Amino acid sequence: MANIDNINQEDISLTPPTLHEATGYWFKLGLLSFGGPAGQIAMMHQDLVDKKRWISDKRFLHALNYCMVLPGPEAQQLATYIGWLMHRTWGGIIAGGLFVLPSLLILILLSWVYMRYGDLPQIAAMLYGIKPAVVAIVLFAAYRIGLRVLKHKLLWGIALFAFVAISQFDLAFPWIVLTAALLGSIGHHYFPQQFNVIKAHHSSSKQHVKAVIDDDTLSPEHAKFSMKKMLKYLAAGLGMWLIAIAALALIYGWQSVLTQMAWFFTKAALMTFGGAYAVLPYVYQGAVEHYHWLTPHQMIDGLALGETTPGPLIMVVAFVGFVGGWTQSVFGADYPLLSGVAAACVVTFFTFLPSFLFIFIGAPLIESTQNNLKLSAPLTGITAAVVGVILSLALFFAQHVFFPEHSYNQVDITAVILALLALWLLVKQNLSIIKLVGLCAVFGFARYYLLLAVAGG
Repeated sequence: MANIDNINQEDISLTPPTLHEATGYWFKLGLLSFGGPAGQIAMMHQDLVDKKRWISDKRFLHALNYCMVLPGPEAQQLATYIGWLMHRTWGGIIAGGLFVLPSLLILILLSWVYMRYGDLPQIAAMLYGIKPAVVAIVLFAAYRIGLRVLKHKLLWGIALFAFVAISQFDLAFPWIVLTAALLGSIGHHYFPQQFNVIKAHHSSSKQHVKAVIDDDTLSPEHAKFSMKKMLKYLAAGLGMWLIAIAALALIYGWQSVLTQMAWFFTKAALMTFGGAYAVLPYVYQGAVEHYHWLTPHQMIDGLALGETTPGPLIMVVAFVGFVGGWTQSVFGADYPLLSGVAAACVVTFFTFLPSFLFIFIGAPLIESTQNNLKLSAPLTGITAAVVGVILSLALFFAQHVFFPEHSYNQVDITAVILALLALWLLVKQNLSIIKLVGLCAVFGFARYYLLLAVAGG
């Protein structure tokens, strides 16, 4: 098969895609977007830049650089940006919405199975195998980010500060983010080179191939910056948020589960610098320790389910919402499924609304610059802190997985060995997370039936 670089430009039509055609692609992407943000962005780049040629490499990466500095899932925001650039506001809503919708529906189904049949020994056996993998996955996330960011002793110090602050002193995640940003700014003043470790993505040097939205294509009229238009988007977004949360408060009361979920996950959405793993401790602090919507073990199980579904990992919040709605009997004890579905939808809406707003407000300004963005020193400090925060999350998970009886005298050796093996497969063998979770689930089943056979013999 000929390489895309060697194909004559006339061989491929550069007809702009219709909204219907683009909608089909965004739906397919939502169903197949496994592999976390790196895999999702790579998939979009291969499809939109190399195969379909809807957007050039330079314009694609220019949009990505902006999404990288925003709180929230960058892959979903990138889809929203490109959808908006091609087909205005509705194009962005469809692209970003379909990136999330399949994951939401799958997680609702898995959450229902978990709550309805989670006590079955076969399901428990599967989860027994998966939980040590979750510990390894979280450790691997800290390793990956740390390898990229911790290039200076001060950055190591920020990571250590974050780890101690959240694991030993229960310091709220927003305070850790603010402190890390401040330390990053101070560090950049004295050590500018060492604190410039997070680089913007740059266009590759391969031969340029024409695209529908090419390097020199003028931004369409709707993508041109206008203060009036920006304020309209801001007013519309804030209005939607205010109407939705006010409706919940008026119907169910401010202290109700749904209203508190709406408020809490709005704050969580603004804290997702550094990816979903960074905000999970904040979600844990609120959902498990403060509101008691779910238990620590349910939180671990939810992350395991989130790793096996398409879409952004932050969609694990839908599981948190479903379990919280189910256990808190939002609509009464006779309607647990309806309660869970409503809570999952509320949580998803308030988690992703800011992401759409960031694109519709900021993208026109970004389109007007057409220069690569550099991530700031404060973000370097925040990302260093994220390493410590993720390590604290791994420690929390390990305590519950390796010491199921909450006694340090009773360690589950099998779980420890499985977690170490899983970490080795991730780091040294580059095994995909989905395959790892599948292997560990199979191990859990095999162990269960082996123990049954031994007991029966």
